[in-house]
Amino acid sequence: MITLRINHRTTYRYSRPVSFGPHRLLLRPRESRDLRLISSDLSLTPSATVTWAQDVFGNAVATATFQDMADQLVIDSAAELQLGGAARPVFDIASSARSYPFQYSDDEWTDLGALAIQQYPDPGGHLRGWAQAFVRSNPTDTLALLRDLSDGVPEWIRYQAREVEGVQSPMQTLDWGSGSCRDFAVLFIEAVRSLGFGARIVSGYLYNPEQSLLGSPGAGSTHAWAEVYVPGAGWINFDPTNRSFGPANLIPVAVARDIRRAMPVAGSFVGTGDAFQGMWVDIRVTSSTNAQQPDHEQQPTEHRSA
Repeated sequence: MITLRINHRTTYRYSRPVSFGPHRLLLRPRESRDLRLISSDLSLTPSATVTWAQDVFGNAVATATFQDMADQLVIDSAAELQLGGAARPVFDIASSARSYPFQYSDDEWTDLGALAIQQYPDPGGHLRGWAQAFVRSNPTDTLALLRDLSDGVPEWIRYQAREVEGVQSPMQTLDWGSGSCRDFAVLFIEAVRSLGFGARIVSGYLYNPEQSLLGSPGAGSTHAWAEVYVPGAGWINFDPTNRSFGPANLIPVAVARDIRRAMPVAGSFVGTGDAFQGMWVDIRVTSSTNAQQPDHEQQPTEHRSA
């Protein structure tokens, strides 16, 4: 396992003091067999009362409540962890699910619920038709199908980092032929859902020390990818941006049905409409043996004036 430290700072600046509504923060990495969290700290300026809870997916959600007005809001998150995901994982898929199409058990289907239902309109079944083209035969190997579809996203879509808020719909991504890592992940998830799979979005960090992976212009960055549920194997990571599968280099923070529920920071302020000057994000993901190098990437947030 490799020991990593993550420093994630989000700064909002205003032309005059404003008051802040409650902020929902998803910044604490998710512990698992592949990730052991050593420490996690959160600090805010101005000071805030922070309460913690787990949402329906088991994500650690911090809610910050502010009393003071300020012309700047700074949210600092620091975490130290050990990451040990295999680069070439072997999945013990149940015999009943090794070939596609297969059926989830009644209990699995009930538990997956909305995770197996498309969340975006698909006029005329265009997205499903695009996904169906990756089914080479009937039946076909399940894992090979999912890998082909994940690899097919960057073959059809050109990667383009975006600093604007929000996410493109799968149809927009197909029509425009370009998108960011979150657009790639949403397209892949909706495609596999159209084929009957249960899938969810993952938001977190990409450890990229060699700077060889897309979605991360420096030593580390926030990133978005997908997980697909396959009986026997459970949740399998697919990163269509980098044509990879499995947990290597991926540090999950939140999983959700929809990416809008997995944003690192969501909140509001009360002030004049022209008070907001901008948002800056500084993220550093470093190992104990690497020197720290800053990485700047603006992430989608909700921050509304009232």
